[in-house]
Amino acid sequence: MGHPVRHSRSPKLHGHWLRVLGIAGEYTLADVRPDDVAAFIRALGANGYAGGNVTVPHKVAALGAVDRVEPEAAAIGALNTLWFEDGQLVGGNTDVYGFLASLDQDAPGWDARHGRAVVLGAGGAARAIVYGLLRRGFSVTIVNRTVEKAEALAGYFGRGTMAAGWSALPALLPGCDLLINTTSLGMTGSPPLPIALDGLPRDATVFDAVYVPLETPLLAAARARGNRAVDGLGMLLHQGVPGFERWFGVRPAVTPELRALIEADLIS
Repeated sequence: MGHPVRHSRSPKLHGHWLRVLGIAGEYTLADVRPDDVAAFIRALGANGYAGGNVTVPHKVAALGAVDRVEPEAAAIGALNTLWFEDGQLVGGNTDVYGFLASLDQDAPGWDARHGRAVVLGAGGAARAIVYGLLRRGFSVTIVNRTVEKAEALAGYFGRGTMAAGWSALPALLPGCDLLINTTSLGMTGSPPLPIALDGLPRDATVFDAVYVPLETPLLAAARARGNRAVDGLGMLLHQGVPGFERWFGVRPAVTPELRALIEADLIS
């Protein structure tokens, strides 16, 4: 459920798992206008759905349309996954799991120092990522063009978070262990991310939540100077695992075959 939603690769992702696991089911897209999202969610069961995912711009609005919100989703202030449990429609957030599992797989040891992270952007994706970083023991500085939005998000999470404007970024990079882009800058069709990595330690890890293209200019620049770089596709793949398990009772696997399938779809 999103608006717009045609760009989503989730049908390809979940369709692959349904085929591999031999489950009779279908994952479809629903372009739902903001004014209609609450009614659509409340009618999921009556319309034969086992649950669903919620993407922008509905992740916050959906909180008020479910019977119960899992503690992690409530702490983040947004949900992305819905399922039925004991007759109730439950809302959770698997973005945190997807983000952490992606880094654990593609940059093992990234959290060994429990160091300092700089998160670019203060939107919906940033909420789950900041929460995950705090859970792993990082201190987090949220950097946003509109510093008031960064301050609001830092205030929401409180201890362990700080806010800064874009002009502060050069001074923040030398003390950064993990640099994360949660904005759409650098995405195909969007302006480039205006950042120079001068001063970023060579042993820092760089993560870009963007996955179209897979190799964003930020990741290319990071690799060129010797930093570990992780694209956003892994987060997309891993966040789907807990939801699929909730709906169908089987835990799927993120495999090289699956990644190759989605990569091919991204460039087709």
